[in-house]
Amino acid sequence: MAVLWQPCGAGARILRVLGDSPCPVLPDCVDGRPVTEVGPYCFAARPVKGGTLWPADSDETHEVTGDFLEEVVLPNSLRILHSAAFYNCHRLRRVEAGPNLESLGSDLFTNCRALRTFALRAAPDAETGLKKLLGAVSADVGVEFLGEPGATLFYPEYFEWLDENTPAHIFNHSIEGEGYRMRQCFAGGMVDYSAYDATFAQACVGESEEKLCRMALARLLAPFALSENARADYEFYLTGHPDAAFALAIAERREAALRLLVGLGLDVREAAARCARAGWSAGATILLARPKRAAKQYDFDDL
Repeated sequence: MAVLWQPCGAGARILRVLGDSPCPVLPDCVDGRPVTEVGPYCFAARPVKGGTLWPADSDETHEVTGDFLEEVVLPNSLRILHSAAFYNCHRLRRVEAGPNLESLGSDLFTNCRALRTFALRAAPDAETGLKKLLGAVSADVGVEFLGEPGATLFYPEYFEWLDENTPAHIFNHSIEGEGYRMRQCFAGGMVDYSAYDATFAQACVGESEEKLCRMALARLLAPFALSENARADYEFYLTGHPDAAFALAIAERREAALRLLVGLGLDVREAAARCARAGWSAGATILLARPKRAAKQYDFDDL
């Protein structure tokens, strides 16, 4: 892999990535400078001007842009993502970053319709740039905290629009979807997990079963800062919607989710049949497994 870059203060700004992998890992340093910025339209399929090749002797010519890009790993040193850095990257599905993002430009993920996950190399109680990342995406998106003990969250889609109140030409700003409220559940740069969990009751009014099961499974499988009341709410929802919960776990081949659902005492017969139809034998094995009986202990009184 190679990059086109330019100096910015004491750091380096990456203008373009070159290589043959659709999942590039950006370097921490370029020519001795920490990588602190990703430039405008860096991964967009449009020309960029200027820049110096690094390594200087690289023969890479293929640009990692547009529909070629599928995943990207950003360095811990990165602080700024400039406007439209991922513009029209239709196949981009995952962005992994460190905890130090401070500034994001506009139109950052415009038309990134496949984007599903933000992964952060940070503990779940650390201050990160997650709130800014979530503010750049109104569609469904999941979050993974990769630092111990780990946590996963799901943020459903929301919509916003302007209604004109004629003839006064006053515009009313409207927002629909609980996903917007969830994106505000932060204390400084840290996720406020209790506030996030408190949105679940209202989400049950307007969100789909599939999205609510995603929320519940994400929190139960990695229960960082999960209160007993919130745990009970999530478990109660899953037990009341077993078909949707099993359908999600089976569609995404999530063995840990199947084990959790089995542990809730749900009827597994239809889910096992679904696994068989999907050709997922490992899932069917989990659903149909029975706990082994403890070996009977004998003593002389049994003689």
